[in-house]
Amino acid sequence: MATDTANSPVVGDLRAPSTPEGRTMVDLLTGVLPQIRSEAGDNDRDGTFPVEVFGQLAKLGLMGATVPTALGGLGVHRLYDVAVALMRLAEADASTALALHVQLSRGLTLTYEWMHSSPPVRALAERLLRAMATGEAAVCGALKDAPGVLTELTADGSGGWLLNGRKILVSMAPIGTHFFVHAQRRDADGNVVLAVPVVRRDAPGLTVGTHWDGLGMRASGTLDVSFHDCPVAADHVLERGPAGARRDAVLAGQTVSSITMLGIYAGVAQAARDLAVETYARRRSRPAAALALVAGIDTRLYTLRAVAGAALLNADLLAADLTGDLDERGRRMMTPFQYAKMTVNELAPAVVDDCLSLLGGQAYDGQHPLARLYRDVRAGGFMQPYSYVDGVDYLSGQALGADRDNDYMSVRALRSPDPAGER
Repeated sequence: MATDTANSPVVGDLRAPSTPEGRTMVDLLTGVLPQIRSEAGDNDRDGTFPVEVFGQLAKLGLMGATVPTALGGLGVHRLYDVAVALMRLAEADASTALALHVQLSRGLTLTYEWMHSSPPVRALAERLLRAMATGEAAVCGALKDAPGVLTELTADGSGGWLLNGRKILVSMAPIGTHFFVHAQRRDADGNVVLAVPVVRRDAPGLTVGTHWDGLGMRASGTLDVSFHDCPVAADHVLERGPAGARRDAVLAGQTVSSITMLGIYAGVAQAARDLAVETYARRRSRPAAALALVAGIDTRLYTLRAVAGAALLNADLLAADLTGDLDERGRRMMTPFQYAKMTVNELAPAVVDDCLSLLGGQAYDGQHPLARLYRDVRAGGFMQPYSYVDGVDYLSGQALGADRDNDYMSVRALRSPDPAGER
């Protein structure tokens, strides 16, 4: 008797969550997917952020999905489960998945701060996590400086700080209530110190842009955010230590905050595959070259999902273990993540490209769903950690035993601002 194996869960292939909390999250998300899918094309064309959808996500508790249950959230704590949910969401709309990722990853990292940091930081983390659980807080990360700009803190003379600078590519910004801004300051000896001020949207001197004409992820609410003498209280600054310290322990936190994005690009590839194969299956003529494309699409898709799933399971295992050498732990989390990211960034665009080839000229239209998927999938290569160039440096350095600073934020802080757009 023939059996249906197409949708059978395989360990580590991102088809099903691994915990009850993860299943609850996916079940809640499933009810919103039809609306998200139906609006994705229009939102992409117009560059419109789906504010109403995020209101629904908040009502369902999904904006607090990664907040501990003790603080009112759903308690999703496995990176693997978050990636599964983001994959399902990205199959409907990658822009929405990217924006929700911002919130979910912040829940994971803030939970670590709540459990392990100093009392003032724990108190700040708890307030934010409780607000995320009720849907009151949407917490954005602001990492990348605008070309030629240095975002920095200076003392205000009364124990607090003033923040100046401009960040680009801040996703979910239209509804952001708080911004975690990666900045730097100078210590008494003039050395560069990394810091993350947490700034409310209504803070004086903070301005959120209104338009971004991106190539892809056009509905992700990715905007510029600028700061002009923006006041920041001393207890709202998370100190990250001196630049150039070569602390590979920080790679663990960077992995936790970013690895679940692998699910987004797996979801884009899956959506392209399903659309192309289901359309092609209705054709009567099936030349051998087209059949080879179909087989290759599914092979690449399986490979990228399996590799991503393995890296996520590895990260979950190590994230829960704070014993031993924390620098080594950071490398053991980051390295498989980067293997997987390189693989996904190569194979996901290849899948979408083959889907275009399979359908032919009918798909070569700006309004065809594959056009959006083709543009969205390219975003993965620009995401830190690491972009392609930084990823090559990291992985080759690990293979060759290079003595180098693996914290890309630290490396960039020690560079002079480059008007061409990199630091």
